Amino acid sequence: MADILPFRAVRYDLSKVKAGEVMTQPYDKITPAMQDEYYAASPYNLVRIILGKPQSTDNGNENVYTRAAACLRQWQAEGVLKRDAEPSLYVYVQRFKVPGSDPSGAEIERRGFIALGRVEDYDRKVVYRHEQTLSKPKADRLNLLQTTQAHCEQIFMLYSDPADEIANLLKKDTPPDIELRDEYGVLHQLWKVSDAATVAAAKAKMADKKLIIADGHHRYETALNYRNQRRQQAKGDAEAPYERVVITFVNMDAPGLVILPTHRVVFGLENFSIFDMVAELRDYFDVEDIGPVSDVTVAVQRLREAGKDGTALLAVTAHSAFLLRARKDVQPAKLKELSPAQRGLDVVQLHKLILEEILGMSEEDIRAQKYLKYIRDAGEAVEDVKKGSAQVAFLMNPVRIEQMRDIAFAGEVMPQKSTDFYPKMLSGLTIYSVETAAQGKAGAR
Repeated sequence: MADILPFRAVRYDLSKVKAGEVMTQPYDKITPAMQDEYYAASPYNLVRIILGKPQSTDNGNENVYTRAAACLRQWQAEGVLKRDAEPSLYVYVQRFKVPGSDPSGAEIERRGFIALGRVEDYDRKVVYRHEQTLSKPKADRLNLLQTTQAHCEQIFMLYSDPADEIANLLKKDTPPDIELRDEYGVLHQLWKVSDAATVAAAKAKMADKKLIIADGHHRYETALNYRNQRRQQAKGDAEAPYERVVITFVNMDAPGLVILPTHRVVFGLENFSIFDMVAELRDYFDVEDIGPVSDVTVAVQRLREAGKDGTALLAVTAHSAFLLRARKDVQPAKLKELSPAQRGLDVVQLHKLILEEILGMSEEDIRAQKYLKYIRDAGEAVEDVKKGSAQVAFLMNPVRIEQMRDIAFAGEVMPQKSTDFYPKMLSGLTIYSVETAAQGKAGAR
């Protein structure tokens, strides 16, 4: 099933740069302010490759993509980036505290390993997705990949290993090759594993695994598109470097997987009425007026408790907050065409019954975020309502890993922004250069 390979990663030479000054969050999590900070941190910061700044003079020959490729070539020529001497797997450990949790509590550990994975079409039932993708981000990532011929960020992929055999096989008790804390306080550690017998054993144990994309749907589908383009240009080489993409593999059965909710904030709707909305909500939900939200932590905890017994949402308006529990005596017609697994998702009920049916948004409105904003922090979502920049905020419980797994393996998808795995995989730990690998032999990339 899952076909993995060790590879000779291109990595920063930490005798020439500091890891904390050159590595970044994933490109789609980098705000303009973060981009400025990364630019200022080091002339070798990866942001110049994965999310460069456009210039007023940009054209077809000079743009963010060509500058990214030039940086990659220059940094390798200067020795700031070096290709490892031997094919390896890379153990990746993250230690962190969940946002909003007790600061005095112990850190959570999430373990994984970085390797090359074969780019598989979804219909082969090896790699499964759980979210829809949008065309604009994929076009951007494809332009970058075509120009740099390098995968500079990892895809976050899940596999099942109840006994945690693979992680235990790869576990290292030596000091890490890379160690740093990022701007969110997350500790990142990396070890290189080059022993041929260990690598072969890990490859063999992964061979029967099915994979679920946790984060990086757009980048994975970009790798698919890139592979298909290259196949048309060069026929018949199943082991060509473009058949692979760099992936961090994490055991979904092990501790350390954290999914955060992404709350929905509604703004700009014409003729919006709190009273009309609440009246219509009663068709599908038991509605409890819990009064204004003075303490967001308390409100979220109440939502968590309500969610233990089924779908629960918290609708926060300028005047009051309403705890919504799905009515068990109602079978909404709008959900009948969906599978039981999808109908059981809070996010599906929110999108289909509230955003579309009650508030009148179209699916295109939602995809384009015309009246909708996605916010991770519940306090920020509530504050938007209080200061009048939003009409209503819908606070949510997180999707459970079992729900995501069942949806993915059934070949179904969730609405966009349904899962927010925390923390993110750091960008810049390993780079897979398709161009350089093409000069080597398959299996020795």
